[in-house]
Amino acid sequence: MTTYIGIDPATACGWAVLAADGSRLASGVWNLKVRRGEGCGMRYVRARSYLLALIDAYPGSLLGYEEVARHKGPHAAHVYGGLVAVITSVCEERGVPYSGQPVASVKRHATGKGNAPKPAMIGAALASWGVYVGDDEADALFVADALRAGLA
Repeated sequence: MTTYIGIDPATACGWAVLAADGSRLASGVWNLKVRRGEGCGMRYVRARSYLLALIDAYPGSLLGYEEVARHKGPHAAHVYGGLVAVITSVCEERGVPYSGQPVASVKRHATGKGNAPKPAMIGAALASWGVYVGDDEADALFVADALRAGLA
């Protein structure tokens, strides 16, 4: 059975796993903040560890990540780029098919509007899966669902 993993790469990194029929198997948020006394690279070490555990738990999955074209500042862009590098390198090493899912496509898939605000994404997740989640987890759910629907 094919499963679909969705990732919303950020410091609060949303993740989700959907079954082939679109049902939610698991989802959550990884806290990738650098902790006091840690080097900045620990964010990526932690992300890699979480991602490997997720891929091992759902073998045979396809993975999609939210493809962001523009960021509010250079720090956010650097963090995003580092996380995408972790995601894509882990997928290459493990032979997991992956693709970027453009933000507007994911939001349009979820709400009908390519520029939907966070509350609309949260509401769409509640309507689709019956769970109240934060915006990062909602984004990850719809990244996985957009991948499942073959949108990218």
